[in-house]
Amino acid sequence: MKDRISKTTLFSDEAVRTAAEAWVYGFPMVLMAVTREVMTAVASPDGRRAPINQFLHIREFPDPTFKDVVSPNADTLYSAAWVDLSKEPMVLSVPAMNRYYLMQMLDAWTNVFASPGTRTTGNAKGDFAIVGPFWNGSLPDGVQAIHSPTRFVFVVGRTQTNGKSDYAAVRAIQDQYKLTPLSVWGRSYAPPDGTPFDAGIDLKTPPAKQVLNMSAGEFFSRLNTLMKENPPTAADSPVLGRFAAIGIAPGRPFVLNRSEPDIALGIQKGVEAARTQIVAEGRRSTGRNVNGWDLLAGNIGNFGTDYSSRALVALVGLGANLQEDAVYPRTMIDTQGVPLNGKNQYVIRFKEGQLPPVRAFWSITAYNSKQAFIPNQINRYAIGDRDHLKLESDGALKIYLSNESPGAERESNWLPVGADAFNLIMRLYWPKPEVINGTWRVPGVERVQR
Repeated sequence: MKDRISKTTLFSDEAVRTAAEAWVYGFPMVLMAVTREVMTAVASPDGRRAPINQFLHIREFPDPTFKDVVSPNADTLYSAAWVDLSKEPMVLSVPAMNRYYLMQMLDAWTNVFASPGTRTTGNAKGDFAIVGPFWNGSLPDGVQAIHSPTRFVFVVGRTQTNGKSDYAAVRAIQDQYKLTPLSVWGRSYAPPDGTPFDAGIDLKTPPAKQVLNMSAGEFFSRLNTLMKENPPTAADSPVLGRFAAIGIAPGRPFVLNRSEPDIALGIQKGVEAARTQIVAEGRRSTGRNVNGWDLLAGNIGNFGTDYSSRALVALVGLGANLQEDAVYPRTMIDTQGVPLNGKNQYVIRFKEGQLPPVRAFWSITAYNSKQAFIPNQINRYAIGDRDHLKLESDGALKIYLSNESPGAERESNWLPVGADAFNLIMRLYWPKPEVINGTWRVPGVERVQR
């Protein structure tokens, strides 16, 4: 393609539409890259970050200061790792255990391409070679291949944790999660210490905000570079053909000012429009609605060509699981359609026999408008079936949502929500079929009339 794009081949209004579509398409990839840079900007694991190809073990539940990943959970202790497969496969080893765990693997586009764990591979000891898209070779006996479609992989390990008293047992399991380069498999190996990293990485601004603040030129230049070693799928070919008309293609240098002025302006306007739209969608209800809850199920984690859903999930819940592993109903409104706000009091009532049907466990977590935990006086950020919940005399279960305590007798069932706007995410781990097929319906959030 010529350096300068002719108006006869692409009018400025087409540039707006194409740039907007390309920004939505590329947002998850760029967000993953920035998140990786932030989470690996350290010489050795320090409890918040870890170098590439090394595990970061979160030894306790996150608190409200944690902003590296949006919508964190307080159900499991994380063991996360960013894996670079450019040189060789990395072997993930897990021990035998007697509790639910999951080693979710996301490619650079945020698609879940594998999820070894209790549901899929059981709880026996296992060794899994994560293989990159350009590697050819053989694996040792006893090592199972898992093929990644991209160079970079985000491994999000979750180990069931039944409250703070369970930390010691879970930490012992975490210490047995290992990542080993294939070239040293079978020999003693310790991850290198003092790994170099870019000291100029912005560690203060949340990754999503960093990407939202990027100029059109910076964003698309980054996307083009990333697509070279993290190739798009064959199903993306139709949109890539359109994107190429404005200079967006794997490995191609992107320089905005090489375009005709009208085209360059159209690209900038398209990015602004897409950015505004996704932020707005992230703040309002989306998806299949049940009693005010959006069920972000269906193709979540396996988006195919549903680029809008992929971008939205990356913004509000980077690292979301496949629906077979977890379903995440989310709500921002009460049963009357009014936005949730801590100035009010609410209750969620599960009728007798209508508790969430899961094979593992369930919880409800409250988040502020930035999808972070909400500070509160009892340091409770989630509530669920592993808490000491009290049933009503008729067998129903009530969850109380408010800023102030609902009273000593109800405090066991209280989820603090702060004094401002908030939203809720219910997590249903290893859900039963009735959750996925919609037979079971999550109850709405009812505002308590004072």
